[in-house]
Amino acid sequence: MGADGHPDIPPPGARADWTIDQDWSGYGAEEHQVWVTLYERQAALLPGRACDPFLRGLEALDLHDAGIPDFARLNGELRRLTGWTVVAVPGLVPDAVFFEHLANRRFPAGRFIRRADQLDYLQEPDVFHDVFGHVPMLTDPVFADYMQAYGRGGLRALGLGRLHNLARLYWYTVEFGLIEADQGLRIFGAGIVSSRAESIFALDDPSPNRLGFDLERVMRTPYRIDDFQQTYFVVPSLQALLDATLQDFDPIYARLARAADLGVAEILPEDRVYSRGTQAYAASRA
Repeated sequence: MGADGHPDIPPPGARADWTIDQDWSGYGAEEHQVWVTLYERQAALLPGRACDPFLRGLEALDLHDAGIPDFARLNGELRRLTGWTVVAVPGLVPDAVFFEHLANRRFPAGRFIRRADQLDYLQEPDVFHDVFGHVPMLTDPVFADYMQAYGRGGLRALGLGRLHNLARLYWYTVEFGLIEADQGLRIFGAGIVSSRAESIFALDDPSPNRLGFDLERVMRTPYRIDDFQQTYFVVPSLQALLDATLQDFDPIYARLARAADLGVAEILPEDRVYSRGTQAYAASRA
């Protein structure tokens, strides 16, 4: 068993890089209908909430309501736009495998889809979260470069023992990031755009903090894995996010090794505060 809790070797049926065949023809009508239900719900909700690069990517990839996308068809357009592809995996993969795929512009996606009675919450990412949530942003050249840089940085972080810090960067950007737009705050994180409830909560609810993005500050901030976030970070632009990731992380890791973690809902005097949350939702769930 690896240090991240995953087996060291791929499960039966998976290749050495943990990829499997999507077997698109093996999906049943009920599975396709779950995709249609989820897609229609999010597609109606996200205009005016999701950022323009996400909405453009959704349209460019033609992720409409015909059912679970065939990765072979999807990859033709995605590869043309940014050189990325989607590869099917049997579930969560070891960190090193995940980073290796990202570093080579491959996004690992679960093949399975949640059941009809699990529409609003699923502990392990499924094909809707992975493809609807993540892949549209990979059509944007700047974000596509950010994800590749993150993969390369992840391989380095593994060797330096700083993966917990780098994981927070992924969580607060790729999964639960907000971005400034001319019209106000918009969503780009996959964990938000693939969730009806969090698409509303992240922008409208008075409970969470919404703070300006700062790389080291984010990497010192733990996160919630089991409920809505108590803090969201707002990037000024995708280019600013990429630029922050391309710097030398060695001095950052050295400072982080001497710095304590921050409270998940803590606000620092130097934070740019878009909204100071009441934390009422988190208190109600304590």
